[in-house]
Amino acid sequence: MRVAFLGLGIMGHAMASNLVKAGFDVTVWNRTPKHVAGARTANTPGEAACNAEVIWMCVSDTVAVEQVMFGEDGLESHIAPGMIVVDSSTISPKATRRFAEHTIERGADYVDAPVTGSKIGAEAGTLTFIVGGREESINRLGPLLEAMGKTVMRMGEVGMGQSAKLAMNLQIAMIYQGFAEGITMAKKLGVDPARLVELIQASMVRSGVVDYKAPFVLKQDYTPNFPLRLMLKDLRLAQDAAADAQLTLPGLEMVEAIYEQAAEAGDGDKDYCASIKVLDARTE
Repeated sequence: MRVAFLGLGIMGHAMASNLVKAGFDVTVWNRTPKHVAGARTANTPGEAACNAEVIWMCVSDTVAVEQVMFGEDGLESHIAPGMIVVDSSTISPKATRRFAEHTIERGADYVDAPVTGSKIGAEAGTLTFIVGGREESINRLGPLLEAMGKTVMRMGEVGMGQSAKLAMNLQIAMIYQGFAEGITMAKKLGVDPARLVELIQASMVRSGVVDYKAPFVLKQDYTPNFPLRLMLKDLRLAQDAAADAQLTLPGLEMVEAIYEQAAEAGDGDKDYCASIKVLDARTE
């Protein structure tokens, strides 16, 4: 299967590499030139898409997807009947449906497939794909999905993958915020943070988010597995989606404000667990 993979960031580079390792014919493109061993490198998204059967995007945000699809040297004129365009970025559900309409008008199909599993999952090929689209197209993508991940969950029609991903990332941020506040309070009261983590992991409070992030927090290691600026982007997208649905989500508003402060403090490119530094600063 001939694949054009567009976007070679923290997640995309590993995903494209796993496609190459699985034996697929891969051409890659990235806004800032990067290479993947065993893949051809294109100069533009349009060049990468020439003769592709599947176009797979994994870029930073809604604007980036729109630029890749419709900007100069973008995909639009290269989308042909029978192709499938897949987006593993995390972007606006409303924009996703609009991009899908343009793709379908050209005789191709569109699948939104944001992922969870972070950098480690991308490198190990154990991602979970959160998918919206036609079952026929998702089944056709099966060999590619298997090369990059271990779980595929269809949430419904196009746009539902993005909607579910935003709902999930909202919960991740709020669960981590609870942990961050708990450990900050514990330290202030004289409790050893490492002992608190042991207590959490032995109790009903335990969660995958805390299991994953606690070792980094204890070491104050904020190397980006999921950059804070991208989590902030997702929280803003969730806020927009909630507004469209006429929902008020007060917890989301509070956590978004914390991430805004962390980004303003210069921590946007660090892992989102660096948001705890906002609380640390308040206790000094």
